[in-house]
Amino acid sequence: MSITAERKQELIKEFATTKGDTGSPEVQVAILSERITNLTEHLKIHKKDHHSRRGLLMMVGLRRRLLDYLKRKEVRRYEVIIKSLKLRR
Repeated sequence: MSITAERKQELIKEFATTKGDTGSPEVQVAILSERITNLTEHLKIHKKDHHSRRGLLMMVGLRRRLLDYLKRKEVRRYEVIIKSLKLRR
């Protein structure tokens, strides 16, 4: 369900705006998207895992809020992250 440390470091390296950047909205959205994808696959197999489903919904909401923040602050960065992660909207 969770992502490996190596995969997380790859995402940080790919989406970081500066060297050592781990907290920018782009990095957070990329990591959340990876976790959401993994959890979605888990829930396809374990349909009655309602506790994990609640966690998934919370992660989706957090990602949405981060994307809304980014859209308010810098539309160009928002468009780049949406395109690179292939997210709808």
